[in-house]
Amino acid sequence: MLSASMLEKLNEQIRVEFESSNIYLQMSSWCAMNNYNGAADFLLRHSEEERQHMMKLFDYVNETGAMATVPALAQPKHEYESLLKLFEETLEHEKFVTSRINALVDSALTEKDFSTFNFLQWYVAEQHEEEHLFSDIVDKIKLIGMEGRGLFLIDKEIGKMGFEG
Repeated sequence: MLSASMLEKLNEQIRVEFESSNIYLQMSSWCAMNNYNGAADFLLRHSEEERQHMMKLFDYVNETGAMATVPALAQPKHEYESLLKLFEETLEHEKFVTSRINALVDSALTEKDFSTFNFLQWYVAEQHEEEHLFSDIVDKIKLIGMEGRGLFLIDKEIGKMGFEG
């Protein structure tokens, strides 16, 4: 059984994951509008992945006999200076999510809620992958550049990233 404190924190993480999904969905739309079709497809797939992360938490909370709550969300930002700035923001957002997951893990351990601690280990590994993926994208954009053909190539490359299997 979840403590009231842990339930509140898990429901807050449901909101964070749901918000992440919406942010990436909006970013996908911005990319599509600016003809970054590879990045648009990548972010659309990533939005769905974040929704799945939310649902995994939602199901876990309900399986414990507690009630998961679905939050209202604010409209995400919808204008970006450049593709590089957009992906720098995704990297910062993933670092924020990692800090939230780490705080949840710490709370579970402090409360001796070993079931939740064990459940959250998947998120710890996932966040490591997410930060690496978005860091790689930012590095590739900086390496290839944002002028002419470089921008075309990076967009194609981003469209292939993170979902090979």
